[in-house]
Amino acid sequence: MTTSNHRFSDAERRGLYRAIFERRDVRSQFLPDRIPPEVLTRLLEAAHHAPSVGFMQPWDFIVIESRDVRETVLAMFEQENQKAAKRFEGELQAHYRSLKLQGIMESPLNLCITCDRSRGGPHVLGRNSIVDTDLFSTCLAVQNLWLAARVEGIGVGWVSILDQEQLSTALNLPEHVYPLAYLCLGYVSEFLDQPELEAKGWRSRLPLSELVHGDKWGQPLDSG
Repeated sequence: MTTSNHRFSDAERRGLYRAIFERRDVRSQFLPDRIPPEVLTRLLEAAHHAPSVGFMQPWDFIVIESRDVRETVLAMFEQENQKAAKRFEGELQAHYRSLKLQGIMESPLNLCITCDRSRGGPHVLGRNSIVDTDLFSTCLAVQNLWLAARVEGIGVGWVSILDQEQLSTALNLPEHVYPLAYLCLGYVSEFLDQPELEAKGWRSRLPLSELVHGDKWGQPLDSG
């Protein structure tokens, strides 16, 4: 059996995989308890230590506690959610409307993670072929924060049903800064055994065996 001197201990590895498999997109289980500043700092430090192409570190973090700001964002969500519901028909639309898709007011804290598309200047190492690597890098910061939050017993919900131009205006973002992720954070009453959309019958997890290809699309792995 191949091993590595750089491998974490068994307990550390179990903790990492547990965080990955038990991470949830939280909408309904938030508690009102405030997140202590030192805990929030740990989450932001984890996000800030995400990898980024050319080490550009394009992220900024807007910590949102203001009720007025959150009510403005909630109104944006409700407007966009009505539009989204109309894309479905019949029972599927009714099912969609029954889903709770945000915890903007219930969570004690909202966080917007932005991407500064000018950071690093006009020529960032590794970005010349794929311009959107700044966005991809910022997504890694979101994932780092999400996993760190699960370790701390904090739930995170990503509110994606928002008009990004309206959100930029509400948060007074410069033109070159993109509001990549609007998140709800807080301690929770529970972490569900399954992702909420799976538990409520919207989608099921796809089998990994159908998603792995060998060398080229549609070819099986020789190793099986």
